[in-house]
Amino acid sequence: MIVGIGTDIVDVPRIQAAVGEYGERFLSKIFTPTEIAYCDHFGDTRFLHYAARFAAKEAFSKAIKTGMRDGMSFKLVGIVNEKSGEPRLELFGTMLERWGAHTIHVSLSHTSTVALAVVVIEE
Repeated sequence: MIVGIGTDIVDVPRIQAAVGEYGERFLSKIFTPTEIAYCDHFGDTRFLHYAARFAAKEAFSKAIKTGMRDGMSFKLVGIVNEKSGEPRLELFGTMLERWGAHTIHVSLSHTSTVALAVVVIEE
C-alpha cells in the first residue's frame, strides 16, 4: 500500500549559486559525504547531480508529509547509486528508525537547467 508520494523540481543554477556562495558549508549541511564524492566525480556537470539529490530530499520530506520539520533533516536522507546506475534512497538516524521498514522508490531526472525527483513510499 502506498503511504506517501512526493515530488520536487529544482533549478540547477540555484544549487550552483549556493555552492558558489557558501561552498563547503552548504555542501556539508545538505549532502552526505557519499553524495559529495559522487557528484564531484562529474566535474563541470556536478551541479546537475547535486540538484537532483536536493530534489530527492525535498520529495522525501513531502512523501512523509512533514516537510523539513518533525525530525526531518537533509543529512538524514541521501542518494546512493547501484552499480546499474539506479538511484536508491538511503536513510539515517530518526528517518531510518521511522521509515527504514518501508519500501522507498526514487526516480531522478535532469536537464542542463532543471532537476526533478519523485519519491514513493510503500508499507
